[in-house]
Amino acid sequence: MTISFKDKVAIVTGAGGGLGKAYALELARRGAKVVVNDLGGSRDGTGHSDAALAVVEEIKAAGGEAMSNGGSVTEYAQMVEMVAKAKEAWGGVHILINNAGILRDKTFAKMEPEDFELVVKVHLFGSAYATKACWETMREQNYGRILMTTSSSGLGGNFGQSNYGAAKLGIVGLAKTLYLEGAKNNIRVNSLAPTAGTRMTQDIFPEEAFKAFSPENVVPAALYLVSEDAPTNAIVGAGAGVFQSGFVTMNEGVLLPPGSCSVEGFADAWGEISRQSGDKVIQSGMEQSMHAMTLLQQAKAG
Repeated sequence: MTISFKDKVAIVTGAGGGLGKAYALELARRGAKVVVNDLGGSRDGTGHSDAALAVVEEIKAAGGEAMSNGGSVTEYAQMVEMVAKAKEAWGGVHILINNAGILRDKTFAKMEPEDFELVVKVHLFGSAYATKACWETMREQNYGRILMTTSSSGLGGNFGQSNYGAAKLGIVGLAKTLYLEGAKNNIRVNSLAPTAGTRMTQDIFPEEAFKAFSPENVVPAALYLVSEDAPTNAIVGAGAGVFQSGFVTMNEGVLLPPGSCSVEGFADAWGEISRQSGDKVIQSGMEQSMHAMTLLQQAKAG
């Protein structure tokens, strides 16, 4: 089976280099018309270059169709303009890969509030703004594939990345809500936690590992998750050819009876409350309250 993106219009943010560039090139190679969005700045979000234009030229040289866009994901009006230009040129937007990002790593004790705010704004607000700009178009055409970029730093935390981790787990919450809201309009929303050797990780990975973790080894997961037969509400880890699924789960828990529903009662039951057994994947935020109601009803009946 060959997965094709013929007649599809894709937007990739942060596509001037690294992962975004790899996504854009492969989407174009498989027939998509691609909007290459990139400020072309350094990894801390400063400076400009012709990075997006260079990727567009590479796509066109290979026989594909692409346009560059220099809009900032932190400016909603610029994202709206980007989508309007794509629709004017190609008639719609079917795929959005939210990839743009920066790093401002410091321990929380040393981090300035401005650095926390900027990283959250680029990653979380930027993903929301770009998605919102596409949302109504995808609803109208009854088709949309959206890929959010989360991170193991969000899923598990990482020393010195409180701003980045907060944004990246926030993105998972955004994706999990949008998959529910988009379902009736055939909009599928997934999250990818990539590990790749890019400018954002070049001084973190040893040289040999940097080569093994090439962006091209993340591409298979990213493109499948925005394909016509993509799942929805998935969290996938990808790096160096290794692919994993991540899940948000809750266990069965404990119903503390009225006489024991106290701080001391909770402390006594903590061993059972925290036991990782009987975990179930959460498909909706309503499940927690529904499960509590079920246990209450069972206790009343018993």
